[in-house]
Amino acid sequence: MKRGTMSLAALLLAIAAVPAHAGKTLDAVRQRAQVVCGVSTGVVGFSAADSQGNWTGLDVDICRAIAAATLGDASKVKFVPLTSQARFTALQSGEIDILSRNTTWTLTRDASLGLVFTGVTYYDGQGFIVPKKSRITSAKQMKGLQVCVESGTTTEKNLTDFSRANKLNLKPIVFERYEAATGAYFAGRCQAYTTDASGLASTRSAQAKNPDDHVILPELISKEPLGPAVRRGDDEWFAIVKWVVFGLIEAEEYGIGQANVDELYAKSDDPVVQRILGKTEDMGKQLGLEKDWMVKALKATGNYGEIFERNVGTKSTLKLPRGLNNLWNHGGILYAPPLR
Repeated sequence: MKRGTMSLAALLLAIAAVPAHAGKTLDAVRQRAQVVCGVSTGVVGFSAADSQGNWTGLDVDICRAIAAATLGDASKVKFVPLTSQARFTALQSGEIDILSRNTTWTLTRDASLGLVFTGVTYYDGQGFIVPKKSRITSAKQMKGLQVCVESGTTTEKNLTDFSRANKLNLKPIVFERYEAATGAYFAGRCQAYTTDASGLASTRSAQAKNPDDHVILPELISKEPLGPAVRRGDDEWFAIVKWVVFGLIEAEEYGIGQANVDELYAKSDDPVVQRILGKTEDMGKQLGLEKDWMVKALKATGNYGEIFERNVGTKSTLKLPRGLNNLWNHGGILYAPPLR
C-alpha cells in the first residue's frame, strides 16, 4: 500500500513536470514572430493610435505583455482596429489571435460565438453623457430623448432595457462606428450619448471642444466586465493569455513593478516573488513558455497597477479612479488566482 502510494505520487510529479504542448495559436505566433491583436478603432486610454500609428492604452498594453511573455519582445504585436460588429468575426476567422477591445464578458458571447473570455481587465458600467446646458442631472430625467449608441454592442441592448424598465421612451440613434456615434452627439444630432463610463470619460476628454460643457450622469445602468477573448478550442493559448493577465495583477499585489523587477529577482527572499519571477519554480514550463516569462512581461509594461495609472488613471488624461479595479486588499475586487 505504501509503495503504491509512492508510485502514484511519483507519477503525478512526473506529469506535472512535463511542459505544456504549445498549441496551434502559439505555434502560429512563433512562426510569424508576431501576436495579432484586435483593438478598437480609437478609444483613448484603452486602444488608440496617434498620427504616427503608435498604439497606446490599457488593452494595448495587455497585448504587449502577452507578446513579451511569448516572444520575448513587446514590440512584436500587430494591432488590427475593429468595429464592434466586426470584432467577433475577426477572432472566429483567425484574423486575430486575441481580442483586447473594450469587450464585455456575457453568457451569450462566452457560450455561442466560438470564443472564450480569459478574465477581466477593467470592471465598468454603462452610463450617459449629456450637454451641461440641458440641466439634466439624472438618467431618469431623459424621457423621450434621442440617444446616440453603437450597434452590435451590449450598450445598445442595455439602453433598450433601461428605457423600457423606466418607461422613458428613449429613441436610440444607432451607428456602426464609434466615431460616427460620438461625432453625431457632439454635432447635436442626439441629446445624449451612451457607452461604458470609461468610454464616456475618454470621449469627453478626446473629442469635446470644451469638456466642461458635457456632464457624465451619475447612474450606471449595467455591469460591464471588460476583458480579452480568444478562440475556443485552443486550451494552451487560453491558459497563456489568462495567466499573463493574472500575473500582472499578482505582481502588483506583491510589489513587483517595471523599475524593480531586476532588483527583486536578485535580492528578494519572498518565495512568492521568487516563484512569479521564475527564480525558483518554473511556472513557464507548464504554459509552454520560458522560465522568465513574467519578468519579460513586467519589464515591458509594468504590473496591472502601472498599466492602469499610465493609461486611464491619475497619470493619464482620463484620471479615472481605481474604484472596483483596485486590488481586493485595497478596496477593489481585482483578484488573481495564485501563480504556484
